[in-house]
Amino acid sequence: MAKEEFPGWHGTTIIGVRKGGKVVIAGDGQVSLGQTVIKGTARKVRRLSPGGQDVIAGFAGSTADAFTLLERLEKKLEATPGQLARASVELAKDWRTDKYLQKLEAMLIVSDGTDLFVITGAGDVLEPEHDVTAIGSGGNYALAAGRAMMDGDLDAEQVARKAMAIAADICVYTNGNLTVETIG
Repeated sequence: MAKEEFPGWHGTTIIGVRKGGKVVIAGDGQVSLGQTVIKGTARKVRRLSPGGQDVIAGFAGSTADAFTLLERLEKKLEATPGQLARASVELAKDWRTDKYLQKLEAMLIVSDGTDLFVITGAGDVLEPEHDVTAIGSGGNYALAAGRAMMDGDLDAEQVARKAMAIAADICVYTNGNLTVETIG
């Protein structure tokens, strides 16, 4: 009998939008295993408050890995209160060089209301050029839709919600069940 391979988890679209002095991070709720939707109401966007400083974060990838990274980010923020850029760079350095952390498969979008970053396991801390960033299976769809709406009259949350709706219409691993956090 041939051993069947694990079909792999799919899902998640996360978008971050900075506009009008506010930052919104929104994420869908779908988790899929192969071609089957396992859960439609997962919460992939969180509010952290290390040291009383609010930060919002969204994640794509393995949930356990993302929570490990979020815990590490909180510790970095507690050590450097109010310095999201520094904490993000320190997390990315650890993620890139630590043998345990190197195996983690996730990406993060984080914001303190001023800065907006994507943090990757390759050691990257990326700030979007056009105040919109997105990750996950439908990330490119949400990013394109969000960028197209940035010059209009919509506020940050409206841009995020509409971009996520477009991504959900295109990407089979993304649904319209959103978690939205706003800061700023």
